[in-house]
Amino acid sequence: MVIELDGFNLTEVTYDGVTRPMYRAGSGPGVVVIHEIPGITPPVAEFGRTLVAAGFTVFMPSLFGTPGTRKTAGYTISTIVRACVSKEFHCLALDRPSPVTKWLTALARDVHSELGGPGVGVVGMCLTGGFGLAMMLDPVVVAPVLSQPATPFPIGKQRKASLGLSSEDWAKVEQRVEDGCAVMGLRFTDDAAVPDERFATLRDHLGNNFIAVEIDSSEGNEYGINAKAHSVLTEDLVNEPGHPTQKLSRRQSSFYKHGWRSPWSGRAFVSSWVAYLMCEPWIVP
Repeated sequence: MVIELDGFNLTEVTYDGVTRPMYRAGSGPGVVVIHEIPGITPPVAEFGRTLVAAGFTVFMPSLFGTPGTRKTAGYTISTIVRACVSKEFHCLALDRPSPVTKWLTALARDVHSELGGPGVGVVGMCLTGGFGLAMMLDPVVVAPVLSQPATPFPIGKQRKASLGLSSEDWAKVEQRVEDGCAVMGLRFTDDAAVPDERFATLRDHLGNNFIAVEIDSSEGNEYGINAKAHSVLTEDLVNEPGHPTQKLSRRQSSFYKHGWRSPWSGRAFVSSWVAYLMCEPWIVP
């Protein structure tokens, strides 16, 4: 269903014969926001608006669900079921990226072609949280952000550690990182959908160029964050002064220390994109 969202211009885009609604807003460098389960909920749309306010052009395609609909248990379950049976999403595959990442990469190429600059930012969440890894196989994608990457579903030891890439894909990702493309990951520490093993895999492959931002949700944590907290940037954000999901550490300099070596001209884009994620009131290490 095609629905207007306040602050966004609605268009339709087609790649590989598949047409999807896309919401666009803002000006400045391009960022592709890939929404979480169950769809573009009001908090996801608000995250997009915040990026716009920070000086970015946001491109937010609708992959599933009904845009603007609030998250409920029934809505979430029905969307997960549809995603699991869809040929575009690999929810259990250990070494195959979801086919929809090719569609998203084509979008990123068009964004880069239109806006220019050093590249396109990407934020994935939940079921789409790891998509930035597959997309960074294309050099137009820079500084991908993996927010609570929940696929493959962590059923069994291997899937807990997997991010759905083949060994060949990992080699390419590692080369991109070696060339200067750092990766950021976000999660709550007790999120069962994003186990410790998954971030350990990212650290093993990417070393210091993987910037992990992990919010304590263990039992008895200082802020009373529920162990079931999952959506770092949206549903579980608490807009209260001093709360870990609202307060951000000043870690921009540490990002450079951890190995940002941009091979692209126009380094200001990468600096502004990363500085936004590190220094706006969203997350805290």
